[in-house]
Amino acid sequence: MLTPEQALKKYYGYDAFRPQQRDVIDTILAGQDCLVLMPTGGGKSVCYQIPAVLSEGTCIVVSPLIALMKDQVEALKRNQIEADYINSSQLASEAQAVEARLLSGTLKLLYVSPEKLLTQSFMRLLQEAKISFFAIDEAHCISGWGHDFRPEYTKLNLLKKAYPQTPIIALTATADVLTRQDISKQLAMENAKMFLASFDRPNIRINVTQGTERIKKIIQFLSIKSKTKQAGIIYCLSRKSTESIADKLKSNGYKAEAYHAGLDANQRAKVQEAFLKDEIQIICATIAFRMGIDKPNVRFVIHYNLPRNIESYYQEIGRAGRDGLESEALLFYSYSDIITWTEMIRDNAPNQEQTTLKIKKLERMQQFTEAQICRRKILLGYFHEDLTQDCGNCDVCLSPPQTFDGTLLAQKALSAHIRLKTEKNHVAGMGMLIDVLRGSQNQTILQHKFNEIKTFGAGKDVSVNDWRDYLIQMLNMGIFEIAYNENYVLRPSFLSEMVLKGQRKIILAKAVGEEAKKQEREIKARELKPKSKTELLEEDLLETLKNLRKAMADGENVAPHLIFGDATLVDMTTKRPITEAEFRQVSGVSEGKMKYAEEFLETIITILLKHYRAGYLTIKNATYLATLDLYRQGIDLPANIAKKRTEREKTTSPLTIEGHLIWLYERGFDIRREDYINEAELQYLVKFFKGNPTLSLSEIHDALHGNYDYFKIRWAQSEYFKLYGKPV
Repeated sequence: MLTPEQALKKYYGYDAFRPQQRDVIDTILAGQDCLVLMPTGGGKSVCYQIPAVLSEGTCIVVSPLIALMKDQVEALKRNQIEADYINSSQLASEAQAVEARLLSGTLKLLYVSPEKLLTQSFMRLLQEAKISFFAIDEAHCISGWGHDFRPEYTKLNLLKKAYPQTPIIALTATADVLTRQDISKQLAMENAKMFLASFDRPNIRINVTQGTERIKKIIQFLSIKSKTKQAGIIYCLSRKSTESIADKLKSNGYKAEAYHAGLDANQRAKVQEAFLKDEIQIICATIAFRMGIDKPNVRFVIHYNLPRNIESYYQEIGRAGRDGLESEALLFYSYSDIITWTEMIRDNAPNQEQTTLKIKKLERMQQFTEAQICRRKILLGYFHEDLTQDCGNCDVCLSPPQTFDGTLLAQKALSAHIRLKTEKNHVAGMGMLIDVLRGSQNQTILQHKFNEIKTFGAGKDVSVNDWRDYLIQMLNMGIFEIAYNENYVLRPSFLSEMVLKGQRKIILAKAVGEEAKKQEREIKARELKPKSKTELLEEDLLETLKNLRKAMADGENVAPHLIFGDATLVDMTTKRPITEAEFRQVSGVSEGKMKYAEEFLETIITILLKHYRAGYLTIKNATYLATLDLYRQGIDLPANIAKKRTEREKTTSPLTIEGHLIWLYERGFDIRREDYINEAELQYLVKFFKGNPTLSLSEIHDALHGNYDYFKIRWAQSEYFKLYGKPV
C-alpha cells in the first residue's frame, strides 16, 4: 500500500504536502471527523482525495455546482484516479453506469450535489455500497451565519444519523468563528477536529482604488501590467454591467465575455468552457460565477463594484493565483455601492436578524476599503489570524499614504452641510455637498439658491475626486455618517461638534491621484529596462510551452491546465529538463502526465538551442544539445561535429565532442554506441577496468599498449561505472 507521500507524487507529481494537509489526511484515515478551513487554492481537495485513494471503498463528495464537479472529476481521471459524478446533466444510462461502478467498488471518489445525495433512491443505493467517508465541500453553505447560505445543505445532518460510524470531512475557504461552530453543529460532528490553515495568500497583490473612471483604470491596469494574454475575472453587481464592460473591453482588443444568471444555461456553459480553454481572456461576471470555476491560472480578479462582505471578497479574489504564482486583486470602491447593497439587503433579507447581520458585514467591508493600514492585516484579522508584520504586497504597504492636517477641510464640509440644512432646509448627499463646496453653478444649486450660503465655493481649490476621497475618509472617522433611513444622505456624526469647535484635529490621507501617476511612471520605466538573456530565454520558453500545451489541449478537447498548470510550466522554464529523469522532477508531473514528456522535452531542447546559438553560451547543458542536434542531422564523427561547431559557434575539439556523445548516451539520448565501440571491445575493456579499478585512463591506455584509442576506453569506463559504480 502506498504512503500518503508516495500517492502525492504518483498521482499529483508533488514531493511534499502543504502545511496541515498530512495531518488532515491522517485524521480521516484514522476514522475521525474533521473541519478544514483553508484558503482557495490552499489544497483542500488533496485533503480528501489522497485518503480516498488510500482507503477501501468510495468517498462521497458533496459539491454544489455541476460545472465544478465535471472539472474536478476530469482532473482526477487524468491523474489516473478512479472518479466520477452523478448529476442532472447526465442521461439515465450514464448515471446507471456510474452507479454500477460504485457498487462494484471500482470508484474511489463519487461527486454528487446535496439535492441528489439526499434523495431516497440515492440513499438506498449508498446502503448497498462500501463508503469510506463523506467529504462536504463549500461547507459554509450549511450555516445561516455564513455569506452563502444554501437551504439544501441543512439537510446534510441526516448523514450522521444514517452513517454514525462513517467519518465526515467538511471543507471551506471562508468562515468566521460563528460559522465554523455552526458547521460542526449542523453536521452533528460533535467531536470534529478543526484544522485552521493560514488564510494568507501572499502571492496575491491587493489594491483598492476609488470607483471613478473605472474602465479607463481597467484598461490601464491590463496594459501596464502586461496582462494582454493573462486570464482574469471582473466581478460586477449587475447583469447590465457585465455586458457593457465586456463590450468595452472587446472594443479595446481584449477577448472578453459576459457571464450572468440571465444567460441561458447553454450560453453560460459555452462561455465558461471557452474561458477554461484559454479561448477567452476575461470573464465579466456577476457573483453567479463565484464558485463554478476550477481554473488555476487566473492572474487577476477585479471587483468593479464593492462586494457585500469580506467573506465574499476573500473567496472571490481567491480565484486568482490558485497555482501559487503572482496574481493581483483590484477593488473599486464608491459611495453609491454602499447605498445599492444596503437597499438590496433590506429588500431581500428574510428577517430583521439577517438584515442586521448583513448590514454589519457590509460595514466591515466598507471599513476595509477605507483603511489606511496594511489591507492583508485587516483581512486575516477578520478570520482571527494575526499577521505580525505588514504584508508588503498591498497598495497601502507599497505606497504608504501621505497625511496632512485636514481639520480645515472637515470644518468646511461640516459648515456647508449644516448651513444647507438650517438656511435652505436641504439635507445634502455627497454629490450635492461637493458641488456646493466647489461652487458649482448647476441648475439645482441656482434654482434652490444654495449659492447664497456663506461656505458656497469654500473648497473650490479641491477637485471633485479628491473631495469624494476626503469625505469617504470623514465617513470612516465618524465626522459624517450615512442616513440609511433618509435616502442615504449625509448627516453630521458623533465627532462633528468637536471638529467644528477645533477640539479635534483631523488627519487625512492625501488623495491618491498623483501617487498613482507616479507608480505608473515607475512601472513604465522598469518595462523599458533591457531584459537579461535569462529573462528573454525564460519568457520565450514559457510562451512556447504554453502554446504547445494549448495545442495538446485542443487536440484532446480539454482545458489547458489539465495538461499542465502554469506553475508546472514555470518550473519547467526554471529547471529546463532535457531528459525523462529530469522531467519527473518538475513539480506537478505525475505518472499519468509522463506521456507528454517527449514533446515537452523536444520543445525545451529546441528553445535552449535557439538562445544558445543567439549568443547565450552559458545555458546549462546547451553545449551538449548543440552536439546532439548535429548528430541527429547525420554528422556522427566527433571530428566532423567539432568542425561544424567551430564554424558556427566557437573552437571545439573532437575530444570535447567525444565527451558530449558519451554524456548524451548516459542520459538516455539515442546515440548509437556500437558505431564507436563493438560489443567484444566493450566487454573486454570493462573486464580490464574491473581488474584495475584504480588505474587512470592514460595508465590503461599504456597498459593496453595503445591498442585501444581513448574514445573506446572512455566508452568502457562509462559502462563500468554504470555496472559497478565509481570507485571511492
